[in-house]
Amino acid sequence: MEEKTTLEPMFDAVIVKPIEVEEKQFGSIVVPDVGKDRNEHGEVIAVGPGRHVAGIGFIETILKPGDQVILPTTGFTKLQHEGEDYYIGNETMVLSKVKKIENE
Repeated sequence: MEEKTTLEPMFDAVIVKPIEVEEKQFGSIVVPDVGKDRNEHGEVIAVGPGRHVAGIGFIETILKPGDQVILPTTGFTKLQHEGEDYYIGNETMVLSKVKKIENE
């Protein structure tokens, strides 16, 4: 029987699952985003508790599982776990949290 494992981030690390970005299509021609460095869009699946900062104390992570974020083109580690792709890195390296705006 194969043992299942889970990823548990430490300190202020976040684990992000990439979200596929749709390719542009003009008629029946698909235009892929090949060769361009682009920031990765993903969903946070786990966060560490936070970190201690000298002179300040404990700072909790701000991001929560389910948040959608934009990651830099470099700096996060890409890894495979149980056949799925993930990115892991420090919360302070996340470029942006994606917020949905409700129409009034």
